[in-house]
Formats: sequence, C-alpha cells, structure tokens
Amino acid sequence: MTHMNTIKNPGVAEVFENYPKQIRKKLMFLRQLVLETALETKDVGTVEETLKWGEPSYVTKGGSTVRIDWKDASPHQYAMYFNCQTRLVDTFKELYRDKLKFEGNRAIVFDEEDEIPIDTLKHCISLSLTYHNRKHLPMLGV
Repeated sequence: MTHMNTIKNPGVAEVFENYPKQIRKKLMFLRQLVLETALETKDVGTVEETLKWGEPSYVTKGGSTVRIDWKDASPHQYAMYFNCQTRLVDTFKELYRDKLKFEGNRAIVFDEEDEIPIDTLKHCISLSLTYHNRKHLPMLGV
C-alpha cells in the first residue's frame, strides 16, 4: 500500500509537481481521501496509483478507476473522474445532488473555494472502488 504522502510512481509525482501550487494542495487532499477510503473499505485490497489519460488514477482489482485532475481551461476548478460507462455518477446524483456538483456522467467537480463534504465524497469513492462487486445491484446496493 502506498504511504499517503509518498508518491512512488515517478510519472504521477511529476504530474502533481506540474499543478499550480494551490491546486496541487487540493488534489493531494483528494488523493489522500481515495487512499484513506481504500484502507477503510471492506474488500478493496491494494490500490495501484498510476496514470490514465495523463491523470493520477487509482485502480483496485474489484473496482472502477478513480481519476483526479485539473485543467487549464477551468483554472479555478478541479475534479474527480469516474468511468462514464458505469452507473456511478448517476447514482451519486441521486444520492447527493444537493451536496456535490457534477459534469455529465463522468465527474464530480469542485471550485477552488469549495468546502469538500468529506463523508459524502468518501462514500462515492468507496462505491467506485467496489463497483464490480455491486454493479448488478439496484442503486449499486446503497
């Protein structure tokens, strides 16, 4: 398991280094939430930290990939991305449309000044990290 503050994958470390400082801090916080949630969630197992589409990505054996990133085009926003071929974001919208902002069926979007609803986001991360074990259940078993 990756120590929370140490990024072992040099490609991932480089991507984090290239984010603007204030955004890097926000994305490191999201990274920490993903790693903490993986440790706290039953049956998750090992998390691989890698790059997918040039973005820091977190992959588990029974789960769907969670990615985090920031784009030049929206300098005051950053996001957590989920596989758009899943029912994850649609489920998150049903559960948390009053607490989170979404981009289509693929992302939870944050403004730089947003207060992150930690328990809500951890629940979303947990559903993604265990997705393949629950995808057959209505509302992913929530």
